[in-house]
Amino acid sequence: MRGLADVRMPYPIAGFLPALLQEDDLLVRWTEGLDEVLAPVVSTLDCLDAYLDPWLAPPDFLLWLGEWVGAYLDENWPVDRQRAMVAAAVATHRLRGTVPGLRELLELATGGEVEVVDSGGVSWSTRPDPSADPATEPDPPARLHVRVRATGPDPVPRHALTELIRAAVPAHVVTTLEVADHDRLS
Repeated sequence: MRGLADVRMPYPIAGFLPALLQEDDLLVRWTEGLDEVLAPVVSTLDCLDAYLDPWLAPPDFLLWLGEWVGAYLDENWPVDRQRAMVAAAVATHRLRGTVPGLRELLELATGGEVEVVDSGGVSWSTRPDPSADPATEPDPPARLHVRVRATGPDPVPRHALTELIRAAVPAHVVTTLEVADHDRLS
């Protein structure tokens, strides 16, 4: 039960008693006391689908729901962005580790335009440790440059974007972040 609300039991326990026991005043009053205790539980279970829908869940419930589905949320973000991040968690997990996945994740978080520049590159070798071969040049480190053009009145703080990128990008990839206000770019 969330908050203090006068919730009535939709299914009074006394109604489930045999007719003979429903005539016992003490037993009926005792079950009415249980009805008061169980009413919030029954109400919560009846509304469980609303708690699990990111577009209907109470705002303070979104952080928990985001953790449950693996969506990275910051409590300082606007509620509509938090709802969008939770709603799109499955789709962004499907694209995790890819440039389109990172772009979509950051666009959901910022509400702006995101450009991701990947250094790319693939290598292969016939040896188990290609760095041991003197004829093989070492591969340059993988790099990723993220450019975010923020729009709207509620920009996402740079540190929150950095944490979001750190959670979505493999640890060995060197990442740089550039945040620009959309008005300054126009």
